[in-house]
Amino acid sequence: MPAPAARSREPRENTDASPATVVLLSGGLDSAVLLAHEGAQAPVLPLYVASGLAWEALEREMVARLLTHLPQPSVWPLQVVDVPVTDVYPPGHWALTGHPPAYDTPDEDVYLIGRNVLLLGKAAVVAARRRAMRIVLGPLAGNPFPDARPPFFEAMATAMSLGLDHPLVIEAPFLTWQKSNVIRRGVALGVDFTDTLSCMNPVATAALEALPAVHCGRCSKCRERRDAFAEAGVTDPTSYAHASPR
Repeated sequence: MPAPAARSREPRENTDASPATVVLLSGGLDSAVLLAHEGAQAPVLPLYVASGLAWEALEREMVARLLTHLPQPSVWPLQVVDVPVTDVYPPGHWALTGHPPAYDTPDEDVYLIGRNVLLLGKAAVVAARRRAMRIVLGPLAGNPFPDARPPFFEAMATAMSLGLDHPLVIEAPFLTWQKSNVIRRGVALGVDFTDTLSCMNPVATAALEALPAVHCGRCSKCRERRDAFAEAGVTDPTSYAHASPR
C-alpha cells in the first residue's frame, strides 16, 4: 500500500522577521491609539480594510498622515486589503451614500451588520501569511454590537486557527475602556489626534497644506468625540466643519 502523500503547506512570508500582532487600523481615534499602544510593546502590522464606505478615501489620507507622525518605531508599513460590502449592503445604505443618522442617535442606528465578521476573516489570512499570532481591534466599553463581544472573538479565533492551520488569538484590549480613557492613553503615547478621523461624513479641505479632511460636526461619531475630550479633560484639537447642533 503506498504511503500517503505529504500534506503541502503554503509558504509563509517574512521568514526572517514577523510582526507579533496585526492591528486593524481604521484611522479613527480609538484604532490610532490602539496601534501606538500595541506598538509600544512589540512589532505590529497595521491593516486597513477597504470596504467601499463613503468616507474611506479621506480616511485613508488621514491614515497616511498618522503613520508618518506616529512615534512608535516598531510599526510595520501599512497593508491594505479589500473586503467590499457594496454587494451585500443595499445601494441606499447610509454608509455607502455618506448620509449618516443624526447627531444624537444611539449606536444601534449606525450598526454595520457583519462588519467585524468580514474584517477578521481577511485579517486572519494576513496574520497567517505574516506568521503573526495575534489580531487586535478597538471596540470600547458599552459597544452593543454582537460581533464586538468576547465570545464572538473567541469563536472566530478558534475557527480561523483551525481553518488556517495557524494559531491565532483575537483581542480587544480597550473593551473595558471608555473613549475618554483611550484619549488619556493617547496623550501619554504622544499620539497627535489631529491625524485621526472619527466621522461618518468628513468634509474634504481645499488647501493643500491643510488636513485632507475635517470632521462634519453633525454625526454621532463627532458627538462621541467631542464628549470624550471633554470627559478626559483634554483640549479637543479637532477641526469641525459645523458647530455642535446642541
